Amino acid sequence: MSRIARLSDVLINKIAAGEVVERPASVVKELCENSLDAGARTVRVELEAGGVGRITISDDGHGMSREDATLCLERHATSKLRELDDLFHIDSMGFRGEAIPAIASVSRFTLHTAEPDAHEGTKVTVEGGGPPTVEDAPPRVGTVITIEDLFFNVPARRKFMRQGATELKHCEEAVVRLALAHPEVGFFASHEGNELFSSPAAEHDPRERIAAALGPASFPHLFPVEERRLGVVVTGYLASPEYTLPNARGLYTFVNRRYIRDRGLISTVQRAFQDFLPAGRQPVVVLH
Repeated sequence: MSRIARLSDVLINKIAAGEVVERPASVVKELCENSLDAGARTVRVELEAGGVGRITISDDGHGMSREDATLCLERHATSKLRELDDLFHIDSMGFRGEAIPAIASVSRFTLHTAEPDAHEGTKVTVEGGGPPTVEDAPPRVGTVITIEDLFFNVPARRKFMRQGATELKHCEEAVVRLALAHPEVGFFASHEGNELFSSPAAEHDPRERIAAALGPASFPHLFPVEERRLGVVVTGYLASPEYTLPNARGLYTFVNRRYIRDRGLISTVQRAFQDFLPAGRQPVVVLH
């Protein structure tokens, strides 16, 4: 008798969810990135109970057909890759086709979408990775995805979630990072009706987006930087030593619009500022 068995799709997705979905902020990040890949100009994030109770992401992107709305729930189904060569020219935020099925496997998942100018939309619901229910829905612009009761069917994961305030802070930070990387897109976030972050598209002056993230007092102290060497381009904004923070919360570094936290890079920035800042203060730096 064979001792090796093929895992069910439900179990595979739950295992994948452990890698993709660490906490509510992971869901916020993955779904907002999908909105960006869909060409959204505005992304809205609504949270309840720190994101554990409910996460709703809505956008004005290009939406999906009924076929794609169903297919996106299958693992490794993606609109961003077709051939092996595409791996070397990725210009989207996601491409593996794992996030949505993983999220749907550990939550009560609802998707409402429609293609542009469609006379009818599509609503897809999934509970804990079960079979999807597909039904007609009113037409809409873009897509809205609602995640309820995250980890309701994985009690061990839910047990070790942090307090709601901690999870909420991580969700807010996920929105801020994406907003700083995409100033041309409007981002709005709220928790149980209370505004967390609000910033329309800042195409004309990226400083407006930084000020929305770090406070309006930072705006007049921000100045642009740009450096080109060996095929690498670094752009961004630095705050003058007159505007500092008591912690490193104002240090943001991105590579190809993806947030990174590299200790060596952060240390280099801090050393460059150390002779100009009061003791215990940190610089404000946003670099791409």
